Amino acid sequence: MSSTLIVQLDMERFCEEANIPATYVIEIVEHGIIEPQGRTPDVWRFEDYELVIARRAAKLRDDLQMEWEGVALALDLLEEVQQLRAENQRLKQKLGRFVTQ
Repeated sequence: MSSTLIVQLDMERFCEEANIPATYVIEIVEHGIIEPQGRTPDVWRFEDYELVIARRAAKLRDDLQMEWEGVALALDLLEEVQQLRAENQRLKQKLGRFVTQ
């Protein structure tokens, strides 16, 4: 039986790993884009997968000059598109079993 190791990062390490300033991380959390454990920035703990989300959020903010609200919406829509594509692929595979060529 294998177990998955969950890495948790404090605010300083998270900012270093994500290569974004603490002010961005605070905004990202305030807009519900990621949800660390802990009540305040000095005790926040982030899981390592949240680094990808934070980097993507910062890139949208900087590259497209978006407000954080727009970033949150864009990330939600991108996630929904990804889920729909995966569902579409599963349905195509199921359908392929019934269609003769």
